[in-house]
Amino acid sequence: MKTDWTTDVKGTGQYADVNGMKLYYETHGAGRPMILLHGGLGSGEMFGPVLPQLAERHQVITVDLQGHGRTADIDRPIDIKLMADDIAALIDHLELASPDVVGVSLGGGVALQTAVKYPKKVRRLVAVSANIRPDAIPAELRAQQNQVNAAAVEFMKDTPMYQLYQKVAPRPQDFPRLLDKLGASMAKPFDFTEDVRGLQVPTLIVAADADMAPPSHYVEMFKLLDGGLRDGGWMGEGRPKGGHALAILPGLTHYNIFVSPLFAAVTLAFLE
Repeated sequence: MKTDWTTDVKGTGQYADVNGMKLYYETHGAGRPMILLHGGLGSGEMFGPVLPQLAERHQVITVDLQGHGRTADIDRPIDIKLMADDIAALIDHLELASPDVVGVSLGGGVALQTAVKYPKKVRRLVAVSANIRPDAIPAELRAQQNQVNAAAVEFMKDTPMYQLYQKVAPRPQDFPRLLDKLGASMAKPFDFTEDVRGLQVPTLIVAADADMAPPSHYVEMFKLLDGGLRDGGWMGEGRPKGGHALAILPGLTHYNIFVSPLFAAVTLAFLE
């Protein structure tokens, strides 16, 4: 896993007062707006290596989600549906007209729920490495996730997630609290099958070929969007009716897909 997520591209960082929280975001580049959401225990810096590629023709707005990065935690659970409300409020705060929303892992779940709950605010959705049921992940990995709590801090100290948090968080001492909240969030049962089936926003499902969940899970998600059910036809007449697409990226994992030029390339191709 890459241990340095920094980049020479410097964005303009600001805070937005939304839902009782000071939500940190940075703006990079210019063009059609794209909201970019990081994974669990990360921040906008996660995308450092691909930000120049994404920001070449887009206004990229990286957001530090509740309790992550430069956004201090508030007194509520880590819940992707609540964080989707934060993103919708940020869209209103910035007066954006139907931005594209791109998210990875935890951020992919937030991006998905933003499109589900606020379809008129989102032009296109890219959901990366975001599974829709816990049983999509192998049992041994779910067992590891059950160990995510404050007691794991000592084991995290050599990771880029911990080191970045200590560098940028307004309250570095809150890292154990974040682990507790993320662990509690991952322990809850969920099933977003019907949310995906009902998506009204053109959606690209992206995964690594060695992701947390197997490629078959993301194919299942694509089928919920009317994809992969028939030959696409010479003129594309058999493609999904909603303009949806699927990309399984070779040679990548859940832990490096977000810094891959392939991720940036398929995202840009779908959005443009």
